[in-house]
Amino acid sequence: MPVDGLRPLTALELEGRDIYVREGCYNCHSQMIRPFRDEVERYGHYSVAGESVWDHPFQWGSKRTGPDLARVGERYSDDWHYAHLMDPRAVVPESNMPAFPWLDENVLDGKLTAKKMEVFRDFGVPYTDEDIQGAQESVNGKTEMQALIAYLQQLGTHLK
Repeated sequence: MPVDGLRPLTALELEGRDIYVREGCYNCHSQMIRPFRDEVERYGHYSVAGESVWDHPFQWGSKRTGPDLARVGERYSDDWHYAHLMDPRAVVPESNMPAFPWLDENVLDGKLTAKKMEVFRDFGVPYTDEDIQGAQESVNGKTEMQALIAYLQQLGTHLK
């Protein structure tokens, strides 16, 4: 059952999620805060199943080379995420995360975005015909960096 306020990923966020998976971000970052005091104090409210009910496959993970990202949405500005993805040590000196400068060069065309949304609708994600019809136009010309940042900025913002 979805948590109150959960909405499907926008077309740009969905593309960002695919980039997150493609670049292997889940290898170092989990998206599941366990109900332990140290985790809740550091990251925020523990994760609940209803937050990821439409996430196929879910991105919970268990590896934490980097911090958990379940509640990273809106914690930092888009500019911070951009700087961090371009040169992680410029904003977090102790970081061992690699840089991802090509994300700012790769441009999306959105040709498959609507099809992805149709597939997710078959999995129960409540995309509307309008969402699907406007998908290509809403991502066409955006960079992969913009898409990944859009995805990161919505993480954890649905649980009230």
